[in-house]
Amino acid sequence: MKNPNFSYKYLHVDKNSKARLGEINVFGKIVKTPVFMPVGTQATVKFLSPEDIKNINASIVLSNTYHLWLRPGPDVLIKAGGIHKFMNYDGPILTDSGGFQVFSLADMRKIKEEGVTFKSHLDGSTLFMSPEDSIHIQEAIGSDIAMSFDECIPYPSSYEYVKKSVDRTLRWAKRGQDAHTRTDQALFGIVQGSKYEDLRKYCAEELVKMDFDGYSIGGTSVGEDKKTHYKMLDYTLPYLPEDKPRYEMGIGAINDIFEAVERGVDMFDCVLPTRIARHGTLLTTQGRINIKKAIYKDDFTPLDPNCDCECCKNYTKAYLNHLFRTNEGLGNRLMSIHNLRFLIKLMEQIRVAIAEDRFIEFKNETIEKYGFDERGF
Repeated sequence: MKNPNFSYKYLHVDKNSKARLGEINVFGKIVKTPVFMPVGTQATVKFLSPEDIKNINASIVLSNTYHLWLRPGPDVLIKAGGIHKFMNYDGPILTDSGGFQVFSLADMRKIKEEGVTFKSHLDGSTLFMSPEDSIHIQEAIGSDIAMSFDECIPYPSSYEYVKKSVDRTLRWAKRGQDAHTRTDQALFGIVQGSKYEDLRKYCAEELVKMDFDGYSIGGTSVGEDKKTHYKMLDYTLPYLPEDKPRYEMGIGAINDIFEAVERGVDMFDCVLPTRIARHGTLLTTQGRINIKKAIYKDDFTPLDPNCDCECCKNYTKAYLNHLFRTNEGLGNRLMSIHNLRFLIKLMEQIRVAIAEDRFIEFKNETIEKYGFDERGF
């Protein structure tokens, strides 16, 4: 174990699947797994305060290295005493590496062995990030868990391109690991390989040799069909150690979470629940609700009578409909609180189901009961 103050504790595996119950000790702070992490891209989960995050029982959040690098910048975060003090949040924080922007800003960047040249999405200025830069920025941010710098490979890509990309990602992982100095920050390696079984196996095995604190599964949910997505997991998970956390990056659809948990994944993040909330789509135990619809204009019932969040305990569908139609910020806050609490509560229920060896039954019941579509929401 590279960092003795960061560890994963295995508790139980469901008898009918590979779904596993565990705890991550993040420098004295316990994160129960499987876990969903709300995304606070720029040191804030959109429209939510740190107190809101705690009230929905989120145990860890994610922030974005690329965006924090641009604004407010590493110098400001160092002067603030790190991201925890800067945003007044004392729970665990994970930062991605900036590697996703290699994918999402594909029309604005150039990749070479040294690193990636970006065109800033803010002003078009030229920026450069190396694996070492990514680590140094994350150390300046002061997150509890940092990610290795990698290329999130676009789908589809040829075998030849993916092989070269995986080899480079492995070299970048080693360079980042060598540059990493903080003993109060864990570092994860990221497995790439697109849809190619041998490349996924190769990447995973080589990263495991480097002995990271945890391992992420990257390059999924980037345009591939569901069958291919789940094969990517099948091609990766058997080669990751059982005594370290497994994190599938950028996953928030209900069906994808269930499929990944069934295969032994521990950690997830996605902007999905807050993004669809801001567009009026709400996840409930009665199914998906589009709060924009006129039928809710005079519906004075709670959004979800089975939900314990601030939104459902105190406000009606009619009020949410009004807030949305008048473009009031409170509506974004309340609906984001609800969608995040819905997903976090679902993770709590998943953990109970694993402990009671009924994960598959719970998975099937949930998907049938809630009526989620093929997208998973």
